[in-house]
Amino acid sequence: MPKEYRTIQEVAGPLMLVRDVENVTYDELGEIELMNGEKRRCKVLEIDNGNALVQLFENSTGLNLDSSKVRFLGRTMELGVSEDMLSRVFDGLGRPIDDGPEILPDERRDVNGLPMNPAARAYPEEFIQTGVSAIDGLNTLVRGQKLPIFSASGLPHAKLAAQIARQAKVRGTDEQFAVVFAAMGITFEESNDFVESFRETGAIDRTVLFMNLANDPAVERIATPRMALTAAEYLAFEKGMHVLVILTDITNYADALREVSAARKEVPGRRGYPGYMYTDLASLYERAGRQKGKKGSITMIPILTMPEDDKTHPIPDLTGYITEGQIILSRDLYRRGIEPPIDVLPSLSRLKDKGIGEGKTRADHANTMNQLFAAYARGKDAKELMMILGEAALTDIDKLYAKFADEFEQQYINQGYRADRSIEETLDTGWELLRILPRTELKRIKDEFLDKYYSK
Repeated sequence: MPKEYRTIQEVAGPLMLVRDVENVTYDELGEIELMNGEKRRCKVLEIDNGNALVQLFENSTGLNLDSSKVRFLGRTMELGVSEDMLSRVFDGLGRPIDDGPEILPDERRDVNGLPMNPAARAYPEEFIQTGVSAIDGLNTLVRGQKLPIFSASGLPHAKLAAQIARQAKVRGTDEQFAVVFAAMGITFEESNDFVESFRETGAIDRTVLFMNLANDPAVERIATPRMALTAAEYLAFEKGMHVLVILTDITNYADALREVSAARKEVPGRRGYPGYMYTDLASLYERAGRQKGKKGSITMIPILTMPEDDKTHPIPDLTGYITEGQIILSRDLYRRGIEPPIDVLPSLSRLKDKGIGEGKTRADHANTMNQLFAAYARGKDAKELMMILGEAALTDIDKLYAKFADEFEQQYINQGYRADRSIEETLDTGWELLRILPRTELKRIKDEFLDKYYSK
């Protein structure tokens, strides 16, 4: 039976100081019992000569220093995991919120996980089809990769996330595929939209959802992605599933980190975020990957809204260092009604060349991808020139490139949130667009592919 302490010294906001504790460790969970029998949870933030600084999960109203008791539970935060978690909705601390029964866990796991041994990692190289042309065709997602979506406030990243979660699959195999979806600091309305979107398409059957709402405590927000990744690790490496983890919104997570850091009076780093934010984000992102000798894998898509649309803000900046590329959403494309508004030129998937080509997608994929990038970039330049100097200043070939850029945005990128395109459809759409240009301009494509596809 854990020892009870009645030595609460003071409470300041979400923090509480307990004196004269024994054998209590950092990150340990505790339970506070109020005079009326109500129980609240807390977590140890700091230990100093028998004094424990703890952070409350709930608020501190009604806490009486003299009559409240504290028990430390001797364990860190854990999640009970089981295959029954699929098709269920949990709160940020892993408690069911979908009116279903409690989960009977196969085992309980520490949510902080263990870092994956770099020598045990297998290289990501299998193509994941998301059904979104701008990702599959140009910034291909590979199994075991970490590919964040950089968005901005007001852009439809939530719709894109839900679309990828519904449509993602590994082709040509009947391997088990699951999605773990964790939302942090979102509104009740957004949470409802996600759950409904998964229910109406049946995708919920293979999905585990963790929902942390904007009015939930900051310390719970910090636990949410760890809960999700613990569930993902169990499904991937114990049950052999291929798991796609979607975390939205990392910016809310980092703000919660800053809030807790400020409450602890730590020295702030850039823009007030704690100096250890890089390490903290890495401890989440690096839990994705494949392991040698294990069938399953974890692929991760973190979504973050860049404050003030600024790519150099600490959150996107640090995320870019740790992950393998980024998908960037554009406000300009969004204003022009293009859905999803993915800006393909600054977007990048560093592992795309590992997941495409013969036997994975199609032999012509790499060539057409390079040609589409080059033609779109030149078409955008031609359009800018046209805006400054007028159409008369353009050569005939520049006019074709300008037309190509418009058609590319309308047909290739602008597919809506309901279209699920196979990689063949995506590649064929690319060829259709390339036929706008004369064959002599397609210098990045081998003759054998031009003979086969260009004159169709």
